[in-house]
Amino acid sequence: MTLDLNALRAKLNDLSNKTRASDVLWKPQEGTNKIRIVPLVGHPDNPFIEAYFHYLANKTYLSPLTFGEADPIEEFAQSLRAGGNLSKEDWAQTKKFVPKLRTFAPIIVRGHESEGVRFWGFGKTTYQELLSYIADPEYGDITDPLLGRDIKADFIPAEKSPTKFAQTSIKIGANQIPITPDKDLLKKILEIQPNLFDVYKRYSYNELKGVLDKFLAPNPANPQTSSVKPDADEWGKANPGSSAADAHFTGGSAVSSPTADASKAQASTKSPKDIDEEFDQMFNAK
Repeated sequence: MTLDLNALRAKLNDLSNKTRASDVLWKPQEGTNKIRIVPLVGHPDNPFIEAYFHYLANKTYLSPLTFGEADPIEEFAQSLRAGGNLSKEDWAQTKKFVPKLRTFAPIIVRGHESEGVRFWGFGKTTYQELLSYIADPEYGDITDPLLGRDIKADFIPAEKSPTKFAQTSIKIGANQIPITPDKDLLKKILEIQPNLFDVYKRYSYNELKGVLDKFLAPNPANPQTSSVKPDADEWGKANPGSSAADAHFTGGSAVSSPTADASKAQASTKSPKDIDEEFDQMFNAK
């Protein structure tokens, strides 16, 4: 047998160039973290990157809505809601199919400036706080290379939090200071930054539809199927052989299945705030 050297070299190259999440993403450590948001390469007017994610079956999926593209999971959620007449519990159940916002900003960690830029991801509350500071004339552009301000981010992990969810609080520094007095390092920070989306797979429409179908499929060990057959699938096309996603809801009413019943029970005990905090905690998990 002759070795396929070209294939092995390609594999080596792939492994050598594989981006590690830890090289791109920064997660706060327990206690006080001192960081600085820096201008985003290519977008000096806005340092924030808004990305949308689904979290199904303990796995994260980047939503195509992030790039302005159609998302079959989000479409499914909207099709459920469009029929109206949903109970409070059923409406809450649809939230798991609505992508959630995660915002990222390029940062350097004080004391580790030479390690370069990574991206800090945070939820809606922290995003609103940061925007409020920037909108306040007393603070203004906290990312300015020379006259910006550092941030103290205090992080409490879930296991030590009274709410049982990880908590992050921020405080903007009072003093305006440069990113660094080292001109060469400053040039590196402002010009060399990782690509955030190197660590998140970009799924096609059909791939995500397959994810949804699998998530909604009844448990083979205890199947429960509906005798109702929809005339058209949830995507607006005639479909005599409907998929799991198509058959899960019909005419705005839930079709009974182990997945649906369990989801409904879980959703009814969680507030929207709990769901958002759980989503944030998933990203902060070590």
